[in-house]
Amino acid sequence: MKNVNIIGVPEHFNFPWQLAIEEGAFEARGINLQWKDIPEGTGKMAQLLKENETELAIILTEGIAKSISEGNPSKIVQEYIATPLLWGIHVAAKSNYKTLADIKNKTAAISRYGSGSHLMAYVNAQKEGWDTKDLKFEVINNLDGAVASLTEGRSDYFMWERFTTKPLVDQGIFRRITDCPTPWPCFVIAATDKFITENPGTLGHILEIINIYTSDFKRIPSIDRTLANTYNQQLEDIKHWLSLTEWGQNNISKKNLELVQNTLKDLKLIERIMPSTEIIY
Repeated sequence: MKNVNIIGVPEHFNFPWQLAIEEGAFEARGINLQWKDIPEGTGKMAQLLKENETELAIILTEGIAKSISEGNPSKIVQEYIATPLLWGIHVAAKSNYKTLADIKNKTAAISRYGSGSHLMAYVNAQKEGWDTKDLKFEVINNLDGAVASLTEGRSDYFMWERFTTKPLVDQGIFRRITDCPTPWPCFVIAATDKFITENPGTLGHILEIINIYTSDFKRIPSIDRTLANTYNQQLEDIKHWLSLTEWGQNNISKKNLELVQNTLKDLKLIERIMPSTEIIY
Protein backbone atom coordinates (compact mmCIF):
# COMPACT_ATOMS: atom_id res chain seq x y z
CA MET A 1 0.00 0.00 0.00
CA LYS A 2 1.23 3.48 -0.89
CA ASN A 3 0.40 5.96 1.90
CA VAL A 4 -0.76 9.38 0.66
CA ASN A 5 -2.03 12.30 2.77
CA ILE A 6 -4.71 14.65 1.45
CA ILE A 7 -6.31 17.67 3.13
CA GLY A 8 -9.37 19.84 2.49
CA VAL A 9 -12.08 21.86 4.17
CA PRO A 10 -14.86 19.90 5.94
CA GLU A 11 -17.47 21.04 3.42
CA HIS A 12 -19.94 19.46 0.99
CA PHE A 13 -17.62 20.10 -1.99
CA ASN A 14 -15.34 17.32 -0.77
CA PHE A 15 -17.97 14.62 -0.23
CA PRO A 16 -16.89 12.72 -3.40
CA TRP A 17 -13.52 12.07 -1.70
CA GLN A 18 -15.27 10.66 1.37
CA LEU A 19 -17.36 8.35 -0.80
CA ALA A 20 -14.37 7.10 -2.77
CA ILE A 21 -12.38 6.44 0.42
CA GLU A 22 -15.30 4.69 2.16
CA GLU A 23 -15.95 2.48 -0.86
CA GLY A 24 -12.30 1.40 -1.06
CA ALA A 25 -11.71 2.85 -4.54
CA PHE A 26 -8.16 3.98 -3.72
CA GLU A 27 -7.28 0.82 -1.80
CA ALA A 28 -8.23 -1.20 -4.88
CA ARG A 29 -5.33 0.58 -6.64
CA GLY A 30 -2.92 -0.02 -3.75
CA ILE A 31 -3.27 3.51 -2.32
CA ASN A 32 -3.96 4.22 1.35
CA LEU A 33 -5.37 7.73 0.97
CA GLN A 34 -5.61 9.44 4.37
CA TRP A 35 -8.02 12.40 4.43
CA LYS A 36 -7.69 15.16 7.05
CA ASP A 37 -10.14 18.05 7.51
CA ILE A 38 -8.60 21.51 7.80
CA PRO A 39 -11.32 23.86 9.10
CA GLU A 40 -8.89 26.81 9.07
CA GLY A 41 -9.01 26.78 5.27
CA THR A 42 -6.65 27.68 2.46
CA GLY A 43 -3.96 29.64 4.34
CA LYS A 44 -3.34 26.70 6.67
CA MET A 45 -3.45 24.18 3.81
CA ALA A 46 -0.90 26.15 1.80
CA GLN A 47 1.40 26.11 4.85
CA LEU A 48 1.03 22.32 5.22
CA LEU A 49 1.88 21.80 1.53
CA LYS A 50 4.90 24.09 1.85
CA GLU A 51 6.16 22.16 4.88
CA ASN A 52 5.56 18.76 3.18
CA GLU A 53 3.08 17.84 5.93
CA THR A 54 0.71 16.63 3.22
CA GLU A 55 1.08 15.44 -0.36
CA LEU A 56 -2.23 16.73 -1.74
CA ALA A 57 -4.74 19.48 -0.95
CA ILE A 58 -8.15 20.55 -2.24
CA ILE A 59 -7.53 24.27 -2.08
CA LEU A 60 -8.86 27.61 -3.35
CA THR A 61 -7.41 28.57 -6.73
CA GLU A 62 -6.42 32.11 -5.77
CA GLY A 63 -4.88 31.00 -2.47
CA ILE A 64 -2.57 28.36 -3.95
CA ALA A 65 -1.63 30.61 -6.88
CA LYS A 66 -0.53 33.30 -4.39
CA SER A 67 1.31 30.76 -2.23
CA ILE A 68 3.20 29.26 -5.19
CA SER A 69 4.22 32.78 -6.25
CA GLU A 70 5.71 33.19 -2.76
CA GLY A 71 7.85 30.06 -3.12
CA ASN A 72 5.55 27.18 -2.11
CA PRO A 73 7.11 24.16 -3.91
CA SER A 74 3.77 22.85 -5.20
CA LYS A 75 1.72 22.75 -8.39
CA ILE A 76 -1.93 22.74 -9.42
CA VAL A 77 -2.46 19.25 -10.83
CA GLN A 78 -6.15 19.59 -11.71
CA GLU A 79 -9.21 21.79 -11.48
CA TYR A 80 -11.61 20.34 -8.90
CA ILE A 81 -14.66 22.65 -8.85
CA ALA A 82 -15.12 24.20 -12.29
CA THR A 83 -17.64 26.84 -11.16
CA PRO A 84 -17.22 29.97 -9.00
CA LEU A 85 -17.46 29.90 -5.21
CA LEU A 86 -20.33 31.94 -3.82
CA TRP A 87 -18.85 33.91 -0.93
CA GLY A 88 -21.53 35.13 1.44
CA ILE A 89 -20.78 38.46 3.12
CA HIS A 90 -22.00 38.06 6.69
CA VAL A 91 -22.50 40.36 9.67
CA ALA A 92 -23.68 39.64 13.20
CA ALA A 93 -27.47 39.18 13.13
CA LYS A 94 -27.99 41.98 15.65
CA SER A 95 -25.62 44.48 14.03
CA ASN A 96 -26.82 47.69 12.38
CA TYR A 97 -25.10 46.88 9.07
CA LYS A 98 -27.69 46.40 6.30
CA THR A 99 -25.85 47.03 3.04
CA LEU A 100 -22.38 46.65 1.54
CA ALA A 101 -21.87 50.41 1.86
CA ASP A 102 -22.31 50.08 5.64
CA ILE A 103 -19.21 47.86 5.98
CA LYS A 104 -16.88 50.02 3.90
CA ASN A 105 -13.66 50.64 5.90
CA LYS A 106 -14.86 48.24 8.61
CA THR A 107 -12.89 45.26 9.96
CA ALA A 108 -13.13 41.94 8.15
CA ALA A 109 -12.75 38.69 10.06
CA ILE A 110 -10.36 36.37 8.17
CA SER A 111 -9.25 32.83 8.91
CA ARG A 112 -5.63 33.84 8.29
CA TYR A 113 -3.59 36.01 5.93
CA GLY A 114 -3.40 34.45 2.48
CA SER A 115 -6.69 32.63 3.00
CA GLY A 116 -9.72 32.93 0.75
CA SER A 117 -11.53 35.11 3.29
CA HIS A 118 -8.55 37.50 3.19
CA LEU A 119 -8.08 37.55 -0.60
CA MET A 120 -11.80 37.82 -1.37
CA ALA A 121 -12.10 40.88 0.89
CA TYR A 122 -9.76 42.56 -1.62
CA VAL A 123 -11.73 41.25 -4.61
CA ASN A 124 -14.96 42.56 -3.09
CA ALA A 125 -13.41 45.94 -2.27
CA GLN A 126 -12.12 46.30 -5.83
CA LYS A 127 -15.54 45.33 -7.22
CA GLU A 128 -17.18 48.01 -5.05
CA GLY A 129 -14.63 50.69 -5.93
CA TRP A 130 -13.27 50.91 -2.37
CA ASP A 131 -9.64 51.83 -1.64
CA THR A 132 -8.05 48.50 -0.67
CA LYS A 133 -5.49 50.36 1.47
CA ASP A 134 -8.34 51.03 3.92
CA LEU A 135 -9.10 47.33 4.49
CA LYS A 136 -8.68 46.14 8.09
CA PHE A 137 -8.54 42.55 9.32
CA GLU A 138 -8.80 40.40 12.40
CA VAL A 139 -7.52 36.81 12.26
CA ILE A 140 -10.14 34.40 13.65
CA ASN A 141 -8.75 30.98 12.47
CA ASN A 142 -12.06 29.25 11.68
CA LEU A 143 -15.85 29.50 11.61
CA ASP A 144 -16.17 29.27 15.42
CA GLY A 145 -13.69 32.12 15.73
CA ALA A 146 -15.76 34.19 13.29
CA VAL A 147 -18.91 33.65 15.33
CA ALA A 148 -17.17 34.87 18.48
CA SER A 149 -15.50 37.81 16.74
CA LEU A 150 -18.64 39.16 15.03
CA THR A 151 -20.88 38.53 18.05
CA GLU A 152 -18.46 40.33 20.39
CA GLY A 153 -17.94 43.21 17.92
CA ARG A 154 -14.19 42.67 17.43
CA SER A 155 -14.79 42.50 13.69
CA ASP A 156 -17.64 43.70 11.51
CA TYR A 157 -18.06 41.31 8.60
CA PHE A 158 -16.97 37.86 7.48
CA MET A 159 -16.75 36.31 4.01
CA TRP A 160 -17.22 32.53 3.84
CA GLU A 161 -18.82 30.03 1.50
CA ARG A 162 -22.51 30.89 1.45
CA PHE A 163 -23.98 27.43 2.01
CA THR A 164 -21.51 26.42 4.74
CA THR A 165 -22.55 29.47 6.78
CA LYS A 166 -26.28 29.16 5.97
CA PRO A 167 -27.05 27.18 9.18
CA LEU A 168 -25.64 30.11 11.19
CA VAL A 169 -27.95 32.46 9.27
CA ASP A 170 -30.89 30.11 9.92
CA GLN A 171 -30.04 30.11 13.64
CA GLY A 172 -30.05 33.92 13.80
CA ILE A 173 -26.30 34.19 14.55
CA PHE A 174 -25.23 35.70 11.21
CA ARG A 175 -27.12 37.81 8.70
CA ARG A 176 -26.02 37.64 5.06
CA ILE A 177 -25.89 41.03 3.33
CA THR A 178 -25.10 39.75 -0.17
CA ASP A 179 -22.87 37.36 -2.14
CA CYS A 180 -19.56 37.89 -3.91
CA PRO A 181 -18.75 35.10 -6.41
CA THR A 182 -15.17 34.33 -7.39
CA PRO A 183 -14.47 35.39 -10.99
CA TRP A 184 -12.85 31.98 -11.66
CA PRO A 185 -13.22 28.21 -10.94
CA CYS A 186 -12.89 28.02 -7.19
CA PHE A 187 -11.18 24.79 -6.05
CA VAL A 188 -8.18 22.97 -7.48
CA ILE A 189 -6.19 19.88 -6.51
CA ALA A 190 -2.63 20.83 -5.57
CA ALA A 191 0.34 18.51 -4.96
CA THR A 192 3.84 19.08 -3.67
CA ASP A 193 6.62 19.07 -6.25
CA LYS A 194 8.23 16.24 -4.27
CA PHE A 195 5.13 14.03 -4.58
CA ILE A 196 4.67 14.83 -8.29
CA THR A 197 8.30 13.97 -9.05
CA GLU A 198 8.47 10.79 -6.97
CA ASN A 199 4.94 9.40 -7.54
CA PRO A 200 3.57 10.38 -10.96
CA GLY A 201 1.84 6.99 -11.38
CA THR A 202 0.12 7.18 -7.98
CA LEU A 203 -0.99 10.75 -8.71
CA GLY A 204 -2.46 9.61 -12.02
CA HIS A 205 -4.45 6.84 -10.29
CA ILE A 206 -5.80 9.24 -7.64
CA LEU A 207 -6.97 11.76 -10.25
CA GLU A 208 -8.53 9.04 -12.39
CA ILE A 209 -10.53 7.70 -9.44
CA ILE A 210 -11.79 11.06 -8.17
CA ASN A 211 -12.77 12.05 -11.72
CA ILE A 212 -14.94 8.94 -12.00
CA TYR A 213 -16.66 9.86 -8.73
CA THR A 214 -17.20 13.53 -9.56
CA SER A 215 -18.43 12.76 -13.10
CA ASP A 216 -21.29 10.69 -11.67
CA PHE A 217 -21.77 12.52 -8.37
CA LYS A 218 -24.98 14.42 -9.14
CA ARG A 219 -26.63 11.26 -10.48
CA ILE A 220 -26.27 9.34 -7.20
CA PRO A 221 -29.82 8.59 -5.95
CA SER A 222 -30.88 10.95 -3.12
CA ILE A 223 -27.44 12.58 -3.00
CA ASP A 224 -29.14 15.86 -2.04
CA ARG A 225 -30.66 14.25 1.07
CA THR A 226 -27.37 12.58 1.98
CA LEU A 227 -25.52 15.89 1.76
CA ALA A 228 -28.21 17.77 3.71
CA ASN A 229 -28.03 15.21 6.54
CA THR A 230 -24.24 14.97 6.53
CA TYR A 231 -23.58 18.72 6.59
CA ASN A 232 -26.59 19.89 8.64
CA GLN A 233 -28.08 21.78 5.71
CA GLN A 234 -31.60 22.53 4.57
CA LEU A 235 -32.56 20.30 1.63
CA GLU A 236 -33.56 23.28 -0.53
CA ASP A 237 -30.16 24.91 0.11
CA ILE A 238 -28.32 21.77 -0.99
CA LYS A 239 -30.48 21.53 -4.11
CA HIS A 240 -29.66 25.15 -4.91
CA TRP A 241 -25.95 24.54 -4.31
CA LEU A 242 -25.93 21.43 -6.53
CA SER A 243 -27.61 23.42 -9.31
CA LEU A 244 -24.76 25.98 -9.18
CA THR A 245 -21.85 23.55 -8.85
CA GLU A 246 -19.92 21.59 -11.47
CA TRP A 247 -16.89 19.41 -10.85
CA GLY A 248 -13.98 19.63 -13.28
CA GLN A 249 -11.99 16.72 -14.65
CA ASN A 250 -9.26 18.67 -16.49
CA ASN A 251 -6.53 21.03 -15.39
CA ILE A 252 -7.26 24.72 -14.94
CA SER A 253 -7.00 26.68 -18.18
CA LYS A 254 -4.17 29.14 -18.76
CA LYS A 255 -6.84 31.80 -19.34
CA ASN A 256 -8.36 31.29 -15.88
CA LEU A 257 -4.95 31.18 -14.23
CA GLU A 258 -4.09 34.42 -16.03
CA LEU A 259 -7.28 36.00 -14.66
CA VAL A 260 -6.40 34.89 -11.12
CA GLN A 261 -2.83 36.18 -11.34
CA ASN A 262 -3.78 39.48 -13.00
CA THR A 263 -6.39 40.11 -10.29
CA LEU A 264 -3.93 39.34 -7.49
CA LYS A 265 -1.29 41.56 -9.15
CA ASP A 266 -3.77 44.44 -9.59
CA LEU A 267 -4.62 44.13 -5.90
CA LYS A 268 -0.88 44.15 -5.05
CA LEU A 269 -1.21 40.71 -3.41
CA ILE A 270 1.50 39.16 -5.60
CA GLU A 271 4.64 40.81 -6.93
CA ARG A 272 4.87 39.18 -10.36
CA ILE A 273 2.95 37.17 -12.93
CA MET A 274 4.48 33.69 -13.18
CA PRO A 275 4.53 31.52 -16.32
CA SER A 276 1.75 28.92 -16.17
CA THR A 277 4.37 26.14 -16.26
CA GLU A 278 5.55 27.24 -12.80
CA ILE A 279 2.05 26.86 -11.35
CA ILE A 280 0.30 24.15 -13.40
CA TYR A 281 1.61 20.58 -13.64
